[in-house]
Amino acid sequence: MDGNKDKYSDTVKNLPNPGLGLGLRSKHFNYILEHNPAVDWFEVISENFMDSGGRPRHVLRQIAEKYPVVMHGVSLSIGSTDPLNWEYLTKLKNLAHEVKPIWISDHLCWTGVNSLNTHDLLPVILNEESLKHICNRINQIQDFLERPVVFENPSTYLTFKQSTIAEWDFLRYMSEETGCGLLLDVNNVYVSAFNNDFDPVHYIHQLPHDRIVQMHIAGHQHCGTHIIDTHDRNVVNDVWNLFNLAWQLTGGVATLLEWDSNIPDFEAYHAELLKAKQYMSGLAGINDIAEKLPDEEAAVSNPVDFLVSDILG
Repeated sequence: MDGNKDKYSDTVKNLPNPGLGLGLRSKHFNYILEHNPAVDWFEVISENFMDSGGRPRHVLRQIAEKYPVVMHGVSLSIGSTDPLNWEYLTKLKNLAHEVKPIWISDHLCWTGVNSLNTHDLLPVILNEESLKHICNRINQIQDFLERPVVFENPSTYLTFKQSTIAEWDFLRYMSEETGCGLLLDVNNVYVSAFNNDFDPVHYIHQLPHDRIVQMHIAGHQHCGTHIIDTHDRNVVNDVWNLFNLAWQLTGGVATLLEWDSNIPDFEAYHAELLKAKQYMSGLAGINDIAEKLPDEEAAVSNPVDFLVSDILG
């Protein structure tokens, strides 16, 4: 197993940086096929294509022939106590064989128990027992898929009393023990920092930057007392500034804009992504992000509407 860990670790460190990408959404299928926009790469939600034939799979094959593609999952449920779902993993492996993604990613979370899927990215308790459990599952999954898997930090809304390891340390230990890669969702750091009262700048500084192969940026809904990770609006300035910090510390890695609800037309979607170019140099404004966190203007809409369907990765 140690030999495989080293192999996966070396693979992660040599993964390419495809540039600035967008989440592939069905609303934009026709536009992409007709206009071949100048997007560096696309990220697809694995579950949207694993069981689908017909047009969605056909469109994905066409896009994968023209653009680099990453597969991003929401149902691996790495933190669950259920046995690994080998049927799901077989479908995931088959899709990867067809699409040939640069990498496969999912989340540090669990999505259900007793064979039930909540379709939410639920937080895990961060302690030595869960670390051992999760690392064992990652080792099995990577050996089955014959490639490293990249794991994303989720948005969280509470801190478990049983947690004894900081999330940034947990991610470090997890990647060291398994050779897996990390997907740094900068917006999720911002959301979790506000909800759980920690410093997002410290979080990003403490991560193993050489293990990060991708970043996510997205919009969220600020509700005054808490923030919901909604992916339904533009990225706020403080998240852009955190992205700027992470870009400097990682040396620059693949970056993707997520937008899952109230999705704009393709041109506006792409324009929001291209704002990232403004934040790929310099460190102005980074040191005061933590102090500015409580000052963001609160949104007025009801966060309950987003709890099931819109918090997904």
